[in-house]
Amino acid sequence: MSVSKIGAAVTALYVSAMVGGSALAQEAAKAVGAPQPKQLGFQEAASPVMERLHDFHNILLWTIIAIAVFVTLLLLYVMIRFNKKANPVPSTTTHHTWLEVAWTGIPVLILLLIAIPSFRVLYYMDKAPNPELTVKITGHQWYWSFEYPDHEGLAFESRMIPENEIQPGQLRLLEVDNRIIVPVGVDVRVLVTGADVIHSFAIPALGVKKDAMPGRLNETWFNVTREGVYYGQCSEICGTGHGYMPIAVEAVSKERFQEWLGQQKQAFNSNGSAPRQVAEATAQ
Repeated sequence: MSVSKIGAAVTALYVSAMVGGSALAQEAAKAVGAPQPKQLGFQEAASPVMERLHDFHNILLWTIIAIAVFVTLLLLYVMIRFNKKANPVPSTTTHHTWLEVAWTGIPVLILLLIAIPSFRVLYYMDKAPNPELTVKITGHQWYWSFEYPDHEGLAFESRMIPENEIQPGQLRLLEVDNRIIVPVGVDVRVLVTGADVIHSFAIPALGVKKDAMPGRLNETWFNVTREGVYYGQCSEICGTGHGYMPIAVEAVSKERFQEWLGQQKQAFNSNGSAPRQVAEATAQ
């Protein structure tokens, strides 16, 4: 079992102990890929990209801990060994070539060692080599629109469900009227742009965060490893409605995804526009 999975399990036990059997805790526990009450650490990874980001984070964390411990011990040694009482006659050395080489070269070496896994993750999360599905995402003030160019240009808009319309089991400020529907186990290419100002498309559990810039098409990708609903939000301050631009990605089996596509295309052909409440089609 990986360190990230152990951390997620410990976090889940901690949350259960803190919030008990309340209805809020039960509903939050059902929501895959959403922040939990009193959560510590990252959301549980649901894509290969996020799994690698978890591993890279753990490498950095232990590196930082080792440096902090070393510096603390060094300070304690200097305070004890070279205080006025223990060392009444201080050294008059003003230059030490090897010491200066060491305190310059060692940090550089540490940074070079960190750069290796950093660049590996950076290039891995850049583009999918052979994507099976493409989703174009456009940020607006203050909602998202999604298009499936591989499937006859299927397109729809997604807006946050107002707080006074939230149904039992739905998450406040995170639930939307239309979710992005994708199949599990498929490399999904994500094309992101903005229609007005700079937005940012971010889904923590999938390791996705890409700026939506007007006049520019940015690219990223994800591959959802298990079925569920994964929530995110705009993470670029884009105006007064910035806090009301949630994102919901629902990962379903390939068979259910094909059924959903058929339903959407049939509805589009019958009335000329994609229907509202797209996400509800997969809940039947």
